[in-house]
Amino acid sequence: MSENPSGYATIDSDRLSGLIKRERDQYASGHAASRRAFTAAGENLLGGVPMTWMRMWSGGFPLYLATAHGARLTDIDGNIFADFCLGDTGAMAGHSPAPVQAAVALRYGNLGGATTMLPTEDAAWVAGELTRRFGPTRWSFTLSATDANRWALRIVRQITGRPKVAVFSYCYHGSVDESFIVATPDGPRSREGNTGAPVDPSVTTRVAEFNDIDALERELAHGDVAAVLMEPAMTNMGIILPEPGYLAAVRALTRKYGTLLINDETHTFSAGPGGCTEAWGLEPDIVTIGKSIGGGIPCGAYGLSAGLAERILADDTADIVDTGGVGGTLAGNALSVAAMRATLEHVLTPEAFAVMIELATRFTAGVQDVIDTRRLPWNIVQLGARAEYRFCPTPARSGTESHAAAEPALDEYLHLYLANRGVLITPFHNMALMCPATTSADVDTHTELFAAAADELVG
Repeated sequence: MSENPSGYATIDSDRLSGLIKRERDQYASGHAASRRAFTAAGENLLGGVPMTWMRMWSGGFPLYLATAHGARLTDIDGNIFADFCLGDTGAMAGHSPAPVQAAVALRYGNLGGATTMLPTEDAAWVAGELTRRFGPTRWSFTLSATDANRWALRIVRQITGRPKVAVFSYCYHGSVDESFIVATPDGPRSREGNTGAPVDPSVTTRVAEFNDIDALERELAHGDVAAVLMEPAMTNMGIILPEPGYLAAVRALTRKYGTLLINDETHTFSAGPGGCTEAWGLEPDIVTIGKSIGGGIPCGAYGLSAGLAERILADDTADIVDTGGVGGTLAGNALSVAAMRATLEHVLTPEAFAVMIELATRFTAGVQDVIDTRRLPWNIVQLGARAEYRFCPTPARSGTESHAAAEPALDEYLHLYLANRGVLITPFHNMALMCPATTSADVDTHTELFAAAADELVG
């Protein structure tokens, strides 16, 4: 093992290139049926996949799904995987958990009526449970967190009469147009790769770096920001935790400048049964969430404080039933709501989170030991039931800092090494999530493979 002056092990780029080639070859030979399916799909699917993010798997083509149950996934070549990707959080409850299967079968089969434009009693139960967990007392349902964020932003603009929103550089809130903006030394600009933006996001959005309270105050001081839309901890560019006192300062600033605060808990739900909002005692005006609360069935929700709900409902100029566009024919459908109730009542319970978080702590400790003993210039950060390693010495403070630390070649090597040996992590970064069906053996398998991959890398 060679070292540089910093004391860290040196990773030879030629060695890394050779290892990537070996792993690519092994991936191609071990997943021939998936490769054939991907090639054939290119005739009719845009990019050869049903959703373009599915192209992001390393190896040149995605695995094709055969079956998935709990924390196990099998591809059409018959390869079995311990799944830490879990649909990039959508399957935090595990794949097809039994209570959700039963609820969906009952609603769609015996009872019938998945989509009727009529409410069910399950909806009120789910809203009450979300209130208990997250705080806001008036909820409405969507089919995704993206839609929950979009609709929340329309409501805050209407209520405040202000045109802009504020986000953090390199944040992610689904495909919300206003969020694809980054801070640069030359001022805010549209994020590279932003496709067909209807307007430049600098027209609609103010942006600051996460963990920089002075920068946020400069943006809010303009007096034109309706709401700050944020994850309590950033999760799409690695896991970036708030520094001590930062979230309290954000809340104080938003109140000072008459700006509302939206917590997007879609990924930070991993922090516990009520996400970071409950775990850290936060007081947002609005909470948005999606993906995981339906056990894999498409769903989302946004919750308002009672005061905000009364204001929007009493506004004669806001037709939120029709013209205002706050809705969707399939939103709040009986099937999605039944799945949400089963997931929250029987699967993602406080008891389940306790086990999931314990496993994530075991995962983090195992990876940290490998990093320390191999003297690698890497770090790992945990947020409840999820953990993510980044290939830089210390955790990033902001999205821009984390983006600058990206190492695509190392990502590809680790992703392929793990996949070739039966472990999946999230393809577009190095996130691992625990579900109620994850086992300590799964965690230890990952640790062993991570250590073996590191040993081959440093020689």
